[in-house]
Amino acid sequence: MVAWTLVFHIIGLVFWLGSLLVVTQILAIHTEETSPETRVTLERLEMKLLKGLAHPGAAMMVITGFLLVFQDPLYLREHWLHGKLLLVIILVALDLRVAFRARAFQEGKIELSRRECMALHGAISLVFFAILILVLIKPFGLHRRQAQTGRAGNAVTSGLSSFNKGG
Repeated sequence: MVAWTLVFHIIGLVFWLGSLLVVTQILAIHTEETSPETRVTLERLEMKLLKGLAHPGAAMMVITGFLLVFQDPLYLREHWLHGKLLLVIILVALDLRVAFRARAFQEGKIELSRRECMALHGAISLVFFAILILVLIKPFGLHRRQAQTGRAGNAVTSGLSSFNKGG
């Protein structure tokens, strides 16, 4: 069950972040487009990506994230997870900013610059890389390793002990 939950968590990640990165790139192109027909097409594409892929992907990630924690509540004690959750909140805020700014730009309520779109693109990328580092490296994951080995030691010896035990 955990493996399938993780698979859907990663699928949600690909949908959400992939779409957000593409939308910010399309918005950057949209800000400089002069053809009315092309602008309408870009507007439709932006909204289809946000509503059809990014937001369902975000929902899938949140739901499967809760399921993963529900299946192993000890994760709630992990400091790397606390950092990841903070970054996910920042990512949600960036997503909402992209969605609201895109909608307001399409309705002619605001001017959007290519520079702002690229800044959003960069911020989303940086947050994503930080999440990857926390999840894959677990730089603050000593608590869980100590609990698994049953003793306090440095991270290297705890990790080696776990490896030698076959876990």
